[in-house]
Amino acid sequence: MSKKPEFELFDNPHPERDYCVTIKCPEFTSLCPRTGQPDFGEIGIEYCPDKLCIELKSLKFYMQSYRNKGIFYEALTNDILDDLSSACKPRWMKVTSRFKPRGGISTEVIAEYKTEDRKQKTEDRRQRTENRGQKTYLTSDF
Repeated sequence: MSKKPEFELFDNPHPERDYCVTIKCPEFTSLCPRTGQPDFGEIGIEYCPDKLCIELKSLKFYMQSYRNKGIFYEALTNDILDDLSSACKPRWMKVTSRFKPRGGISTEVIAEYKTEDRKQKTEDRRQRTENRGQKTYLTSDF
């Protein structure tokens, strides 16, 4: 495959605010790396921009670059996440790929990116939730 198209980015108009951008690419195609047959699916991208946002026309050309590439679903989902998150450096991003059934089996792959700060906040929240659960079981309750 030739070089992947580069993403065009633009400044986030509200970098002071957390908000979610949802993009759907309902006509995604790639090739099965084993058989060479076409795979049809939908790619969903959700992200919370930090300083930069993704321009959609460049994203369209990027997605079309997979049209003749033989690649497994798991690899392409993670490749898309890696390419997008390294380009725009979001606060958070999730890429979901949903492929049409082949041989009676459909596949969905989800990959997620979080900044280290967000990972720590998620872990702190999980710890607080666990601790609350433990505090509710006092010896006087038994």
